[in-house]
Amino acid sequence: MRLLLGALAALQFVIGGWSLFLPQSFYDVFPYGGTPWVALLPPYNEHLVRDHGAGTLALGVALALAAWWLDRRVVITAIAALLTFVVPHTVYHSLHLEHFPLVDAVLQQSAFLVEIVLAVAVLVLLARDRRALTTTP
Repeated sequence: MRLLLGALAALQFVIGGWSLFLPQSFYDVFPYGGTPWVALLPPYNEHLVRDHGAGTLALGVALALAAWWLDRRVVITAIAALLTFVVPHTVYHSLHLEHFPLVDAVLQQSAFLVEIVLAVAVLVLLARDRRALTTTP
C-alpha cells in the first residue's frame, strides 16, 4: 500500500511541479515532447496551468503523508481527494479527443486509467485487511 501511495504521490509531484514552476513548458511539451497534449486544447493560460500545478502538488503532499503515516483515515482522505480530481479530469479529456492522434488518445486515456486503478487498488487493500492500518483517535 505504501508503494502504491508513494507512486501516486510521485506522479502528482512530477506533473504538479512541472505545471506550477514551468507552465509554458508544461503546456508546450507535456507529456513527453512528442504530441503536446495540453496544447491540443488551446489557448495557453498561465494562471490556469499554474493553478493546476498547485492543486496537483497539494494532492501529492496528501498522498505522500498518507504513505508516510499509513493511517486509515488519512489514506482514505488522500485517495478520495485524488479520485475527486482524477475522475472528472478523465471524463473531460475523454470527451475532448478530437484533435488527438489515435496513439496519443489511447496513451492519455490509459494513463488516466492507470492512475484510477492504482487509487482503487489502495482502497481494495485497505478494505481487505482492516487491521493493516490503525486509526488514531
